[in-house]
Amino acid sequence: MIKAVVFDVGETLISEDRIWTRWARRIGVSPFVLMGALGGMAALDRPHSDAFRLVRPDLDLDAEEAAWERDDPDGLRNHFDADDLYPDVREALAALRAEGHQVIIAGNQPRRAYDALVAMDLPADSVHTSDGWGVAKPDPGFFAKVASVAGREPGEILYVGDRLDNDVLPAAAAGMRTALLRRGPWGYLHAERPQARAADMIVDDLHALLPALRRLT
Repeated sequence: MIKAVVFDVGETLISEDRIWTRWARRIGVSPFVLMGALGGMAALDRPHSDAFRLVRPDLDLDAEEAAWERDDPDGLRNHFDADDLYPDVREALAALRAEGHQVIIAGNQPRRAYDALVAMDLPADSVHTSDGWGVAKPDPGFFAKVASVAGREPGEILYVGDRLDNDVLPAAAAGMRTALLRRGPWGYLHAERPQARAADMIVDDLHALLPALRRLT
């Protein structure tokens, strides 16, 4: 029986639309161009950084990020706040808790994201980031941390994310149940792949999790 539901962050709880739009404006390309490049990288299983290299081959991404912070120290830049939450998040997480499930947020995020997520006062039992743990997905150590903070056996945990490579496949390898969310470019693309059959469920939004869990358990 599933006792804990653990959520990825980017394109699971948080829409990255505004982040990529701000990045596009920062580097002087249209949002359409950058987002199209990101979709291409998703389809080719290449990292986000390759999208920047495609549209701005001369760009030093680390130097640009540091310059952006100097130029706009109090702005969101490549971060997020409560306005970036997907509209189904609060209600869906609250419904899971009301049903008796432990709700945990744990994703590949920098330390600043922890403060942003905590400030949102989401209906979750705890919040964790890869930078805080010192280990990132898809490393098995990340999922060992998930089981540890949940205090559950892996088979009692459902991990929810939008990617096969970072979420579904490594969580399943760790013995967890998995949900693939068709949200964001990776979610839609990965749901069409044969490997998506490894997921215990494929859902179109977070409201679908609770009914699917009832059938699963």
